[in-house]
Amino acid sequence: MPTSKLRGAWGEALAAEFLRKQHYKLVATGYRCRFGEIDLIVQNKRFLVFVEVKLRKSASFAKAYEYVDKRKQDKIRTTASVYLSEHPTQLQPRFDIIEIYVPEGFDTHKPQISHWEGVF
Repeated sequence: MPTSKLRGAWGEALAAEFLRKQHYKLVATGYRCRFGEIDLIVQNKRFLVFVEVKLRKSASFAKAYEYVDKRKQDKIRTTASVYLSEHPTQLQPRFDIIEIYVPEGFDTHKPQISHWEGVF
C-alpha cells in the first residue's frame, strides 16, 4: 500500500505536467515555511500561481476542492506571503486548486484533472 506521501508526490507530478501543457512554468514544488506548505508554484505571463493539489479516488463523499477549507486557505495565503517576501515579483499572485481523480489509484490510465483558477 503506497504511503500518503508517495500518493501526494504522484498527484503533484500529475498536476505539474498538466500545468506545463497549459503553458505554465514550474517555479517551485513543496515550498515550506513554518506556517505551512504550498504544493506547486507556477507562473505564466500574468500570474504567479500558488497551487493546492488534491488527489482522490472519487468524489462520492465530497469534491476534492471542498477539502480546501477556510483554515487551509488561510495557511496557504500566509505561506504565500512568506514566499513573496523572499521572492519579490511583478506578477499578480493567484490561488488555484487542481483536483485529480484516480479511481484505480496508481493503475488509473487517464486521471481526471480539473483546474480551478483563482478560487480563494
